[in-house]
Amino acid sequence: MELAIGVVGLGAIGRDHVKRFDERITGCKVVAVSEVNEEVGRRVAKQYGAKFYADGEELINSPEVQAVVVTTWDPAHAQYVLASIKAGKYVFCEKPLATEAAECEKILAAEQAFGKKIVQVGFMRRYDPGYTELKKTIGEGKIGQPLIVHACHRNMTHAATMTSEMSIKNSGVHEIDVLRWLLDDEYVSGQVVLPRQSRISAKEGLQDPQIMMLRTKQGICIDVEISQSSGYGYDIQCEVVGDLGTARLPDPPGVITKTDCSRAAGIMPGWETRFVEAYNIEMQDWVDRVKNAQPLVGASAWDGYVACVTSNILGQCREEGGTSKEIVLPEKPEFYN
Repeated sequence: MELAIGVVGLGAIGRDHVKRFDERITGCKVVAVSEVNEEVGRRVAKQYGAKFYADGEELINSPEVQAVVVTTWDPAHAQYVLASIKAGKYVFCEKPLATEAAECEKILAAEQAFGKKIVQVGFMRRYDPGYTELKKTIGEGKIGQPLIVHACHRNMTHAATMTSEMSIKNSGVHEIDVLRWLLDDEYVSGQVVLPRQSRISAKEGLQDPQIMMLRTKQGICIDVEISQSSGYGYDIQCEVVGDLGTARLPDPPGVITKTDCSRAAGIMPGWETRFVEAYNIEMQDWVDRVKNAQPLVGASAWDGYVACVTSNILGQCREEGGTSKEIVLPEKPEFYN
């Protein structure tokens, strides 16, 4: 029997997921969609044979919907995740879990009161084959003890709505989550360094690039360059330096050409193509686990909370001129161990 899914929010990632469920993921069917832009919502509903709901909470409470996917604009995430928990339905929420720590705390409290982990946050890099192989390499001790991580998150260009704050909360937050998972460690302090301003981003009033600096409990130092206007492609890099060697995230496979005394390899244009395999693996795993009532293994509500707190503190560091700040979190509830 197919898992009946309701999707709340049909922006770029929402439409992408509806298409993914229809074409790539087995054992499920999108039976309902909701979108504030009614014209878009009704068009997508018709295209995929789903029912359209003008109100997201009405969709969540519909008896035909068994599980919910939240892909609305960020400030609405908490509202629909909380409504899903109240309805007792599994909910997959694209990152971030919420925009403020207090909203995340409400979700944590609601899920624990429900008594079962039913929230998963869409940090898809945990499912990317490159990152999973990198984590395996570190775990096997092949490079010894990790000492330093160098990473970068470069977008070819950015949307007109991109802000200096969003550069960390919407882009850098992926590194905040995946590096914590990769190292199996927690952050204790953070800082943001602002290099020379990009002339391209300066036209839009965007502080770009930014460098996130993080230190973990084990003393690992991390630097992450975030650039919103690289101009050449979507480039995600990660190198872990150990005391016995180094391990580096591989570039996506692609054809290498040699012509006119030059050697060239393509670079992905955006996240849609760079992480398509990770999204597919993530969503298939989620559907399978929800259908079979198996424990979820993706990023939890607690992971979403940690990412939110960390990104907010780093934002404060940037606004205060690059000062270093402690990252202090309450003790992790046993519920999430």
